[in-house]
Amino acid sequence: MTNWSDPEVIAAQNAAFVKLVHAFVGLYFWEFIISIDFDLSFISGKRKFRWPMAFYFLNRYFMLATFICLLYSLDVPPTLEISCRPLYIFMQLGGNMSAGFASINLALRTMAIWNQSKYIVIPLVVLILGHWSLILQGGNLNAVWVAGQGCVIESTGNKIFAAQFIYTMCFDLIVLVLAGWRLAGPNGSQSRIGNLLFRDGLAYFVLALIGNIVVSVFEILNLNPVMNVMFNVPSIMIATIAATRAVRNLQQHVSRGPEVFSGKQPSSSSGLHFNAHPAISLQHNRRADGVHVQMETFTAGDGIDGTHDSMRKKNLDV
Repeated sequence: MTNWSDPEVIAAQNAAFVKLVHAFVGLYFWEFIISIDFDLSFISGKRKFRWPMAFYFLNRYFMLATFICLLYSLDVPPTLEISCRPLYIFMQLGGNMSAGFASINLALRTMAIWNQSKYIVIPLVVLILGHWSLILQGGNLNAVWVAGQGCVIESTGNKIFAAQFIYTMCFDLIVLVLAGWRLAGPNGSQSRIGNLLFRDGLAYFVLALIGNIVVSVFEILNLNPVMNVMFNVPSIMIATIAATRAVRNLQQHVSRGPEVFSGKQPSSSSGLHFNAHPAISLQHNRRADGVHVQMETFTAGDGIDGTHDSMRKKNLDV
């Protein structure tokens, strides 16, 4: 039977951890580069920045900063001693916060789908605050510098980490169920945008669920400090990629043409309003010289996707 506390076993696992991290960091950098044009479109003014997009950028760039620090800690020359503990605390918090922002991105979509109903928004905000109360305790780990080896993790707050990942699974499930209930219900939408919202939300949940289960199992087993954090990087990275892709897919879908979603009727611009076709109201006023048709057309609402409301009134004389 493997002695998980044996220094040679820990050293071998640490070497495997380094290789695993480099592989997944390379994957994230590739994902970041191929999608950088989306970020630049906000800087250039092609897309208008709306406040919900702040969580997209925080998710994406906290993950990037965490990975850069992680590479630095792993690849620093063994002769150059560094302060390991603050660096590792920042990386752990940065990764945890990325996971938190990923969940917020999906929660905001669900709030918007429900037209900002207080019965949905208030419980989700409470759940978000509970999530972050665990996330901000995630810096409870210790790493030291070992000559010839570099930074070595001595201990982790495995119970807090396990609680955080289990909470994340439950929170994401609630968000997915609420979105699915709304989209599949009698007042839901059979539009392409509705299918896109549910499909991306489901894909995110499945990927995040698999990663969180693996991480939680190893955190609970508490084999050794390295194994406790071995799969944190893949789990958080996959959740970040899935969540940010979901945001980009929605933005790009809306930009291809007007489509309105609404639980009941197009209303204020506070939510994410989509439907299979632009909402059209027709008023026929018979005139002596023909029929006067007044048409009002609504397009996408000012909401989570960053688009804006527009209403055009056309007067047609037939």
